[in-house]
Formats: sequence, structure tokens, C-alpha cells
Amino acid sequence: MTLLGADGDHESMTGKDVYKRLMQGYTVALRDSSIRPDLEILLREIREMGLDQYDQMTFTTDGSFPSFYEDGVIDRMIAKALEFGVPTMDAYQMASYNVAKHYRIDHYYGMIAPGRVANINFLENENNPTPVSVLSKGQWVKKNGTKVYHGHPIKWENWGLKPISFHWDLKKEDLQFSMPFGIQMVNDVITKPYSLTRDITLDQLPEDDESFLLLLDRNGQWRVSTVLKGFDNRVQGLASSFSSTGDIVLIGKRKEEMRRAFQRMKEIGGGIVLAENGKVIHEIPLKLSGMMSDQSMEELIKEEKRMKKLLIDHGYSFSDPFYTLLFLSATHLPYIRVTSRGIYDVMKKTILFPTIMR
Repeated sequence: MTLLGADGDHESMTGKDVYKRLMQGYTVALRDSSIRPDLEILLREIREMGLDQYDQMTFTTDGSFPSFYEDGVIDRMIAKALEFGVPTMDAYQMASYNVAKHYRIDHYYGMIAPGRVANINFLENENNPTPVSVLSKGQWVKKNGTKVYHGHPIKWENWGLKPISFHWDLKKEDLQFSMPFGIQMVNDVITKPYSLTRDITLDQLPEDDESFLLLLDRNGQWRVSTVLKGFDNRVQGLASSFSSTGDIVLIGKRKEEMRRAFQRMKEIGGGIVLAENGKVIHEIPLKLSGMMSDQSMEELIKEEKRMKKLLIDHGYSFSDPFYTLLFLSATHLPYIRVTSRGIYDVMKKTILFPTIMR
């Protein structure tokens, strides 16, 4: 596989997984993310197995969401590696040179040397990987603990990134549900089909673990309607333009509140909106194509943490609801997904229920 181009992997969940990948010639990224906090397990088990060569290992946070980075990014992972006995030089190289070597850019990055880009972190000491000063391309970004370079304002619209303009409305018939099966959550991102036994033609579902689920084309051309089991038990209306395909996800118990959440999401040009009892109770505007925020990281962390707490208070029982929203339409994960072609069985490559054109 390495000769065919598959030369790295970040999916190891045990020390044995790491060993198998190393024996295939892979570079192994040790993962620590909001839904797969595996780093401590991996470090402990590779130490127990006697693996003490780290030149083919790197770190990854696997695209976690903002609040996961509140206490650090790769510096936190370096600190954890040091805590578990990884030699100091190896721990730092896993975050720098090993990465550059894997991506074949070590002639530009990965070390402090003539002819390399001057990205340098200055530390208090080798046992504390959080930098007190930072040089980026030879320019101070942080100095003695103080941010000194604030960058240039980015004109996102010049790159085609702007609020979504919705030229269509949510219709009453879009919220009609009639099918023999729904989608059940196994964890944050894995789903499976299940047989429906209740009447789903009502305007409101009871406070249990079943909710209406609707995927809408962001251009208003089609929809997929079903029921989602296991997401929550009290969310009345949730609308999100944040999904792996960029299409619109609606989840809720009450069709009226789903419409309210959608309408507010439309007004703000994309984002994640939670509605309840006739009002919007929280929203995260995503003004950059409905997928990204133009807020600072600090502001976004506050907004994300509040939305996450609200969803947990309303019955979300897994680790990260934003991963769930992102991956409901992602066809690289098993088993059942809502897609532009309909409800799709990933493993069997079969459409179980087609999309409905609007």
C-alpha cells in the first residue's frame, strides 16, 4: 500500500494498531480529538510494547472543534508525550521535523537551519512546550507572552466566502414525513437503520429519543426526510448549514420550531440555530459560506461551548454534537447517510430511499 501512495494513517486506537501501521512503512499520526481522545492510551500501550523509536510518528488533533483547543493545540500533545516518557527530542520532532519529512517539505520547514523558513517557538524550558514567544516567517507574532502581530484583515469576499443567499423558502410539504425506517445513532458519527413503529405524520413528536430529520439542498432543489433516533430528547428545532456537503440539516421535535430555526439561519446567512417555544435561544453565525465563522477563536469558543451545553441539556448524549451535524451526510463513514441522492447505505453502496425533488 505504501508503494501505491497510502503512506500515513491517523486511525490507530491501540498500541497494536500503531505497530501494524509502522510495520507497513506508514507514518503514524497519534490522535487526540474531541471524539477520539486516544493519545494517552496510545502512548501507554506503545511504551508497554517496547516501541521506543518515534521517527515515523506525528501528532494530530483530527480537525476538532474550537473549544477543544482552549487549553492548547500541539503543545498540549507534546506535554502529554513528555509525561508518558517520550524522550524530549523525539516529542518535539513529532510536532515538527517528522511532519515536514512525511509531507516532503523538510527542505523548507521542520528545523532551525539556514535556508529554512524562520518559524520558531521560544520556550521557558524544554519541559514546557507552550511558547512564550513566536516568530513566524521571521516576524514576531507573540513576544514575552504578549500578542504583538495581529495580521491583516482578510477580505473573505474576494475569495468567494460570504454569507449564503437563500432564494427559496421552506414549504409546508417539506416537513412531511412518511417512511418505514429511520436512522439510529450508534455514537457521535456512526449510524444504522431501524424500523419505525410510531406515527410520524404528526406536527410534534413526544420527548423521547426520536426526532424529525431533514436534509435540504442549499439551493432548494431537493430534500430527504426521515427520523433520527438517539440525537436528543428535547430539541424542538435545530437548523445547520454546517455539514460535510454544505447542505442544510434540520432536526427537531416540533415542525413549527424547525421552521423558525431555518428562517433565522436564512436571515443570518448560514450558521447553527436552536429554537424553542417561539424564540431562538442560541445561534452561531457562520458568515463564510455557512461553514466558517469570521469571529475570533476566543469568541467562537464561547459560542460553541454554550451551544454544546444547550444540546447536552436537551438530551444529546454523545461527545460532540458538531461532529454529528458534520457527518450525517458524509459517505466515508458507515452505515447509513442522508445524501443528495437519498438515504444511502455506505457498505452496500445502495440507495435505500431516494431524494424528493422540490
